Amino acid sequence: MTDVRQKKENVKIHLNDLRKNLKRMHLTVTEELLLPQPDEVKILMYKMDQLLKVIESK
Repeated sequence: MTDVRQKKENVKIHLNDLRKNLKRMHLTVTEELLLPQPDEVKILMYKMDQLLKVIESK
């Protein structure tokens, strides 16, 4: 697999993971009226930063 394809696949994996986590947080906020734990938000922010690094490294 080429480097570009590998990066593209990594981005897809990260985006899917972020989407799942954000969707779960959204449902918790809207259905249970609970805010996410600060650690959960920090983890998602870290994951988004990692994704940004992968994207910017082109």
